[in-house]
Amino acid sequence: MSVISLQLGQCGNQIGQLFFDTLTSDLQQREKEGNSKAYQSHCLDRFFVSGDDHKLEARAISVDTEGKVVSNVFDQAKKTGRWCYPSDQQLSGRRGAGNNWADGFYNHGVKCEQEVLDMVQRELEKCDHFGGFCSLMSIGGGTGSGLGTRVTRALKEAYSKSFLINVLVWPHSAGEVIVQNYNAVLSMAHLSESSDALLIFQNDDIRKIAQTSGSSSKVTFDDMNRVVSEQLVASLQPAVSHDGSDNLLGCYLEHLVPHPDYKLLTSRFLPQVSEAAVSFSTFNWPALTKRTFQMLLTQSVQDEGLNWHIKPSNSRNKTLSNLMVIRGKGCQSVDTGIFSSPEIYPSWIPRGARFASFTQSLPLLRYEKSTSLLSNCQTPIRALDTMVSKAWGMFAMRAYTHWYTPLWHARRGIYRLLCKT
Repeated sequence: MSVISLQLGQCGNQIGQLFFDTLTSDLQQREKEGNSKAYQSHCLDRFFVSGDDHKLEARAISVDTEGKVVSNVFDQAKKTGRWCYPSDQQLSGRRGAGNNWADGFYNHGVKCEQEVLDMVQRELEKCDHFGGFCSLMSIGGGTGSGLGTRVTRALKEAYSKSFLINVLVWPHSAGEVIVQNYNAVLSMAHLSESSDALLIFQNDDIRKIAQTSGSSSKVTFDDMNRVVSEQLVASLQPAVSHDGSDNLLGCYLEHLVPHPDYKLLTSRFLPQVSEAAVSFSTFNWPALTKRTFQMLLTQSVQDEGLNWHIKPSNSRNKTLSNLMVIRGKGCQSVDTGIFSSPEIYPSWIPRGARFASFTQSLPLLRYEKSTSLLSNCQTPIRALDTMVSKAWGMFAMRAYTHWYTPLWHARRGIYRLLCKT
């Protein structure tokens, strides 16, 4: 089942480019090792289409209000020699949205949404079997949040029966954009209605993971984007369940979102080590699953500094559903029983709907063994509450509300999200 990606705004485009680059790099490594051609074919069909010159073309649409962002990721992909973007699936403007959600949503979004839908239709016509949409965007600026929200809404209205997941990059708690809380609130108010699931990556957490797993103590945006792209690859690359079914996007969403009012997902991935340290590290399945479970209990997405005193019985991180993808030799025999502990789930969730796992015996990237856990849990709530509180405080003082016209849209968006939280 093919997945079409929409790269929206600067952050979405940069993560998308690294996502496809990581995919092809991993497949190239598997090919050198002489591993399963069926696996490679399955992955390529899911994320790529063979172009006229037999070069791999990403099943992706790139949109930004500034042309240099789109042209840069287009050139970066072409330089790899492994893959490229389709030549007619980019859309860019001449000026940015100025970190203004309203400008991105009501101005740029209105102007480009039909053209984006036309590009989506062209991409759909290349699919033999369509599995769903994956939108990549940040919610702190103007283009990704405003225009991205508008495109997501239009996409859901046009293809209401298709699966749609939004990968959202959450702004730093002390970000440089003074109105990022407004932008995030307005985005979440709309996306919670338009999308089937919202997979959230918090910049504060991404930076800390990049510091741990990077080769330098100085973390760049490229390092942070690579963390997100590798976790997406770990979750979305082909794998199978115990009954032999594939890890289709629809299967993920059906399991992870048991109720339409609970759509916030969190990603956890192990191991988190630098490339230089991999060759000196050993990994075993009991340790990986135990640490992943402790990360879940403690609401942490990092491997370091875990509180081992927290047990399932006193964990404050209630979970609706968990889905784990296990990659590496011996993955089929991994004991995942701890993830079915009844203490971490509400009683109204049926036992069979609480935990699911998929396995793939081939390794991922530089890791001989790895675990990727997607959870519908309470982890994002703290950041969400903080963001809403800051936005409401600014709004009560009418701070920067003149940036958002008409004003009542900002008031309505904040009020709607406050009611939901």
